[in-house]
Amino acid sequence: MRIKKLYIENFKCFNGAFTIDFTGGVNILVGNNEAGKSTILEAIHLALTGVLNGHYLRNELSQYLFNNDVINKYLSGIKAGDNPDLPHILIEVFFKGNDFAKFEGDGNSERSKAAGISFKIEFDNDAYKLAYEELLKKEFETIPIEFYKISCKSFSRDGITSRNIPIKSVLIDSSSHRYYNGSDIYISRIIKNNLNEAQRADISQAFRKLKETFMGDDSIKAINKQVKNNAKISTSKKVEISVDLSSRDAWETTLMTYLDEVPFHQIGKGEQCIVKTNLSLSHKKSEEANLILLEEPENHLTHSKLNEFLKSITNNSNQKQIIISTHSSFVANKLGLENLILLNVIRESGKREKFYFNELEDTTYKYFKKLSGYDTLRLILCKKAILVEGDSDELVVQKAYTDKHEGKLPIENNIDVISVRSLAFKRFLEIAKELKQPTAVVTDNDGKYEEKITKKYKDYDNVDCITIFADDRNELNTLEPQLVDANKDKLEQLCKAIGIDHTKYELADKIIEYMESNKTKWALNLFETSENVEYPEYIKKVIAWCDEE
Repeated sequence: MRIKKLYIENFKCFNGAFTIDFTGGVNILVGNNEAGKSTILEAIHLALTGVLNGHYLRNELSQYLFNNDVINKYLSGIKAGDNPDLPHILIEVFFKGNDFAKFEGDGNSERSKAAGISFKIEFDNDAYKLAYEELLKKEFETIPIEFYKISCKSFSRDGITSRNIPIKSVLIDSSSHRYYNGSDIYISRIIKNNLNEAQRADISQAFRKLKETFMGDDSIKAINKQVKNNAKISTSKKVEISVDLSSRDAWETTLMTYLDEVPFHQIGKGEQCIVKTNLSLSHKKSEEANLILLEEPENHLTHSKLNEFLKSITNNSNQKQIIISTHSSFVANKLGLENLILLNVIRESGKREKFYFNELEDTTYKYFKKLSGYDTLRLILCKKAILVEGDSDELVVQKAYTDKHEGKLPIENNIDVISVRSLAFKRFLEIAKELKQPTAVVTDNDGKYEEKITKKYKDYDNVDCITIFADDRNELNTLEPQLVDANKDKLEQLCKAIGIDHTKYELADKIIEYMESNKTKWALNLFETSENVEYPEYIKKVIAWCDEE
């Protein structure tokens, strides 16, 4: 029992229709800011619960739920006298499992037989047709949200409520808090979902008994007597203070959850995220299937705590479907790149596209699970990537780029220079090849150009998105002799740039020897120098490659 697919139309950043598929286990949403990761989580949770930002949407409809471009197109049409259709929002959640017969039908955007629900925000034509016709005679600057209604139906076209939906979602966002009178909304709902009907009734009855105890207290009696006497001036009705029992589930919004006798909202945000997620993972009610939606779980967690948290998800998620949004390579690597879904924005149209990482070699998934510290998302999310072998190579490439681009770093133009060990080059390149991500490799020849460059990277000769840059002279086996050779006619200037006294290092061999023994030190000095230096030809070529469209 799980979510198979999500369809979104005109909701927030999604202009027009967008569809995304999910697996039954862990799904990891990645993408740049504003790509739509959070909106996807919100859309799923909204359709299943009717709740957005901790409140039921029926009472808080807003034009800001609609995509801006859709609204602007509608308003432009009105001003042009075209009388366009009012915008709508549609969220469809497709189910997969054996217990969804009553949700099955063709009442969905695909008009095909499937199980699921349709959540729609649309103009209420029956109630407001005449009012809208009157409005059209006037000038207005936004959609008339007061004329809209919300409906939730199964694909069999039956009206439903969140109570009828067997998949129960919990949205956990460790970056923000939602409170009911000090009680965290999410933790209250998680605990409520873990209880059966009899247990909920027991809590409600026990909570109602509080009224009798509270009202019977002598101090409360005295206070209510005073309140009653003072209130006679303005009303003939009985006025008194009491416990709020106005709703059937009043306990849910009033009772406080404690950890080691500390109120839940007073503990650290990272610990809150862990507790909420573990409670959801441990939910064993067979008649309900939990869907856990996690917003950037890496927030407020130390590296060791994050590792512990991810291990808990991996060990306990076999019966749960989890959808996570993240900016953390560690999270993505640890939970498996095979579960990754990349969201991109197409620059020309503003539409969203998605890419699934399920075609890589098994060994690559396992490699990054074991060595989770690699910045795989930096490669995936940048416009172009340059892979280098170490700190000194990274600093030289960045310096060469800034010298050509008036002090601008590559990252300022969305070009990321990433330091990886030589064994990881091919793993990164497999990702780049699958994604068709423009990627350059800057590497030493180690005195064996044919073996270390030509043969090693032969598989990428005809891969358009991957280019290898290296010096083909075996006698210049690493960056240090290559840089000295490029500056052989101005060694004194090079010495100033790397922070050494030329009178002590007059010979090229001595300079190379120093550089090889102090790799990061000389590279940092070079990066910060105002001296003009020459760069090896292959470094110049990779900088030129950066500027290619």
